[in-house]
Amino acid sequence: MRRGVPQICLAAVTVTATVVACSQTVTGTAQRAESEAVDDTRSYGYVDDRCGLLDDSSVQETLGAAEVTRPYSGAVCQYILARRSGSGSSMTIDVTFSWFETGELERERRLAEARGAVITEFDVERHKAFSARRDTTGAACSVTAAAGTGVLSWWVQLRGQRTGDPCAEAQKLMAATLQSDL
Repeated sequence: MRRGVPQICLAAVTVTATVVACSQTVTGTAQRAESEAVDDTRSYGYVDDRCGLLDDSSVQETLGAAEVTRPYSGAVCQYILARRSGSGSSMTIDVTFSWFETGELERERRLAEARGAVITEFDVERHKAFSARRDTTGAACSVTAAAGTGVLSWWVQLRGQRTGDPCAEAQKLMAATLQSDL
């Protein structure tokens, strides 16, 4: 029985020495990791009947709409969606997607501020982004994010509505776009 005690003591000394030898203190300030562009040559434009890597049904599903129409596609994609409410009435949602291949997030933020938008900065799917809310003809908001060498924007307007959260709607579309890029 006594022969086991030195082995236990030896094991305890070895573990303690290992823990002390492997510990270290790191100085500095923690920095959030920023995502690198998956592919700087990625095209977020109108390709294969999709805008911003999303097809019409993805846009419709993301916003919970009953119907979706895309009247224009190209450098900018426009959508008109109809969402049914619990009371049976319908709400029209106008949506626009744009991609600037060589845009800068800071430039887009300055332009939104100059137009009187309320700016909120945040991250979407590890990409720097901001929302710009400006209710002029209905509750409206755009979310713009840095992606690759440019910027992406989703703009959502709840037509004729003064309430609601179009920023949350635009952020959902941006998250879906950036998730499809992973």
